[in-house]
Amino acid sequence: MPEQPWRNPRPAPQLQQVQPRILQLPVFTWLWAWWPALLWAMLIFSMSTDTFSSEHTGSIIEPILKWIYPAITSAQFELIHHLIRKCAHFVEYFIFALLLFRGMRRGRAGWRWSWGFGAFFLAAIYSALDEFHQVFVASRTASPYDSLLDSVGALTAVLFLFLWFRSRSVAASPKPSLHPSE
Repeated sequence: MPEQPWRNPRPAPQLQQVQPRILQLPVFTWLWAWWPALLWAMLIFSMSTDTFSSEHTGSIIEPILKWIYPAITSAQFELIHHLIRKCAHFVEYFIFALLLFRGMRRGRAGWRWSWGFGAFFLAAIYSALDEFHQVFVASRTASPYDSLLDSVGALTAVLFLFLWFRSRSVAASPKPSLHPSE
């Protein structure tokens, strides 16, 4: 083979050599940290549509409740249905704040207030936007109280995370000795 000075004499890297570098790219680390929160945000958005309006969820919950308790009255059903829907608001934003906190941490260890407040504020803003979205859905009604309930769920999640990380750091710290001579 004749000499070809324009060719690079080094061989092309193998996949095993390149793959760890690809997974360390900022796009992949960002996506790895944030994909659960993004997926949950899409789920919340889909639950703000007509499919999850009070009429539709009532038609699913009513047969289940009548199967469990056949003597349920209409007023009892309305109260239970209302409580289920409000608990769903709280729980969905509790989980959302946990996932947002995970995204903010990006695999780093420990607790920082900036991560907690960031998760809370993102969840609260998304809650307000979600209620604004419901203004444009005919079978839904937007309520600032629902947004407040969502935000309380997110704040509860942040407080839960703070207490959880605090208890883990206290348990991991060395215990002082009871005897001064040791």
